[in-house]
Amino acid sequence: MRQPSSPSPTATYRLQLQPDFPFAAAERAVPYLAALGVSHLHLSPVLEAVPGSTHGYDVTGHAAVRAELGGEEGLRALAATARAHGLGLVVDIVPNHMAVPAPVSLNGPLWEVLRDGPASRYARWFDIDWDGGHGGRLLLPVLEGRIGDELPRFRVEGPLLHYGEQVFPLRPGTERLPLPRLLEAQWYRLAWWRLARTELNYRRFFTISQLIGVRAEDPEVFAATHATVLRLVREGVVDGLRVDHPDGLVDPGGYLARLRAGTKGCWTVVEKILTGAERLPGGWACAGTTGYDALRHIDGLFVCPQGSGRLFSHYRDFVTPLADEGGDWEETVRRAAYEVVEHELAAEVERLVRTAARIAERVPRPGDHAPWALRQAVRELLVRLPVYRPYAGDTTDGTRTAADAAMLGGAAERARATFRVPEEAAAVDLVHDLALGRFARGGDGDGTAGSAAVDRDAVDGDDTNRDVANRDVADFAARFAQTASALHAKSVEDTAFYRYPVLLSACEVGGDPGEPALGPGTFHEYCARLQRDWPESGTALSTHDTKRSADVRARIAVLSECPDRWRDVLSAVADGREVADDAVPVDPMVAWTAWQTAFGLGASAAGGPAAERLTPAVLKAVREAGLRTTWTEPDAVYEEAVAEFVRGGPCGPAAGRLAALEAELAPHIRANVLGAALLHLTMPGVPDVYQGTEREYAALVDPDNRRPPRFEPELLAELDGGATPAGPSAEKLRLTAAALRLRRAHPEWFGAASTYQPLTAEGPAAEHCVAFVRGGRVVTAVTRLSLRLRETGGWWDTVLRLPAGGAWRELLTGRTVAGGAAVGVDTLLTEWPVALLVREEGPGAGRGQLPGDERE
Repeated sequence: MRQPSSPSPTATYRLQLQPDFPFAAAERAVPYLAALGVSHLHLSPVLEAVPGSTHGYDVTGHAAVRAELGGEEGLRALAATARAHGLGLVVDIVPNHMAVPAPVSLNGPLWEVLRDGPASRYARWFDIDWDGGHGGRLLLPVLEGRIGDELPRFRVEGPLLHYGEQVFPLRPGTERLPLPRLLEAQWYRLAWWRLARTELNYRRFFTISQLIGVRAEDPEVFAATHATVLRLVREGVVDGLRVDHPDGLVDPGGYLARLRAGTKGCWTVVEKILTGAERLPGGWACAGTTGYDALRHIDGLFVCPQGSGRLFSHYRDFVTPLADEGGDWEETVRRAAYEVVEHELAAEVERLVRTAARIAERVPRPGDHAPWALRQAVRELLVRLPVYRPYAGDTTDGTRTAADAAMLGGAAERARATFRVPEEAAAVDLVHDLALGRFARGGDGDGTAGSAAVDRDAVDGDDTNRDVANRDVADFAARFAQTASALHAKSVEDTAFYRYPVLLSACEVGGDPGEPALGPGTFHEYCARLQRDWPESGTALSTHDTKRSADVRARIAVLSECPDRWRDVLSAVADGREVADDAVPVDPMVAWTAWQTAFGLGASAAGGPAAERLTPAVLKAVREAGLRTTWTEPDAVYEEAVAEFVRGGPCGPAAGRLAALEAELAPHIRANVLGAALLHLTMPGVPDVYQGTEREYAALVDPDNRRPPRFEPELLAELDGGATPAGPSAEKLRLTAAALRLRRAHPEWFGAASTYQPLTAEGPAAEHCVAFVRGGRVVTAVTRLSLRLRETGGWWDTVLRLPAGGAWRELLTGRTVAGGAAVGVDTLLTEWPVALLVREEGPGAGRGQLPGDERE
């Protein structure tokens, strides 16, 4: 859907704002970023957040721009400086949740709800199930221990209740009660933090109890929580928006329609993770996604399908994992999903079961469902969804609604097979219909999808009962979808990815570690579809959420081309490591993960990856995997053993073997890094360049990838002055600037009105060249699987026939190539493993400068 009515960016540059990198720091970087060639700065959330937050997604208030960053005055100054250099601003917004901070008073609306309960003017803001146990109170799982043991730590001072450094409001009139009665009299129940998993009665972001769900579907809540952002858009301070986690919303399609109306159609992208062949709902009022789908299609090109299979064989021999603990991708995902749905999301499942039971009681014909049967039906349906969530209430895309119905139908069929008594499997039919937002008499599935309507004859009682049933059906469909998205994220992204580390570059958001390789045909089909359906969608290679930066993944992907070499190196470092007799053994999966992560990070100036960066990343991987230690049940002894292993292994003397392998594979790492970058910058969509990635950028999972950026305007000036790029950073910077400036100078060659045409090489090594034409004026050509290419003898007689109609100038080398001629790929890609060609407009046009470098 071609959404924006206002000009879209030609390219954005993502900046992670934080107290150590506020608006003023971003303002100082503007001249360099303008020279680089982007059209817009892409800012992380700018509204008030938890003090010290390095990301800003823990919003505490929507009425003001974050003071720690410089406040609205600082944001306006940044916008003015950006405007003076021809740049606009895109801002990240967080509609789904707010922080439950310490102290809670930082979140003013939540503070009032805690004080005044359901009667509070802000009660409608938050997704609280007041009937979900706890005597009509909101559970706050913030205590370090059981409440009986924590009583001595409480004290009352006027209208406030103190617990350590935390402070809570008291319900008016309860200040003088004895402490036990006072605690029971509040609109909230303070509880041990471990009760959150099963007892929580408010919706949260995934499984993070410190982030409470906001009901953005309510028009009044939307208006209040978006007033500041919409004002900044109307006043021209902000030009575009990135919507965080739309799958957490009740009705993403309806939300985006309301947002479009409020912004008059400014460029907006959504952080929607597409899985497999899933498509973005065509009716959504946005320009597209933030680009994880593009990341998946680019990364897959640089994975060797045969080599990745052999790498799995070596992994299996080295790690010897059980099928559901990393031995088989699908089994690993299934087990992780069961664990998450039965433990971390137990409270969310119980809410669904209670709602389904209420509906069954009011509609007796399909009734008599035991709670255990409903629970099993909910669980079995959830774990069998292949995507993040269905969109039952979304009426903007009939094709997507039908696809969701078919998907849920298939999941239901498999879920029924888990019941031993067929008659009890009728609970699956009930849950299936409710998940689609419908309920038909008899549970025969012939209701109207997406209507959330209850058959009049199927409900006993009066109109009031029908209204309640309708609300319950709508509530179930919404909560089922929201729980499904949390389950998929936690079981796949945050668990299975860490239990299946065969090729870590494939374990990325939106990726498929079970099928990491994609061919040129699949890539071209994706790009053609993107140009046709979502030509101004965002594209990305590195983000604040990627587990490894693009360059780290590009390095690791080379291992799929030399699996035997990786096996030999890993065996050598594993066999050569001396371990004390009393040392706690580290399992082979951790060793595999640690060494491959170290290879991806690369050798530092000191001769090995920095332990202070690698160790936290490996420890996080071990905790997320949850097989030997977890975030909530840590094994301190084992974790110290892991840290010692990293310090003495990948960060110890044996790191020299990795450095030697890196040196041997350097040309192929270079080909992957530059190839991925050029594809990203010239394919359909709006590329988002993450801070620092215009140069060589090796970063691991957060917080490593959220460090304040450093810029090198001097290096860019040297390259503009004619200096020959020396080293990976300079090469990547030159390539990035060339592509970005070309996009900015000629947006018509890349935007919605442009075209995308695959350009197929001819000859024995044709599959190693990925090329395409944009707008008939620009040709991109990159090398893929360069190590395999070398091992099979090189390009031989492989040629690329450039479109006829004039000469083509290659921007990285300055060479000119005749149009219509069959150019030898070995000649075209002799100095660089990539080429960016522009059709010449006249004799000597553009020589001696990078395109778009005519700025003042």
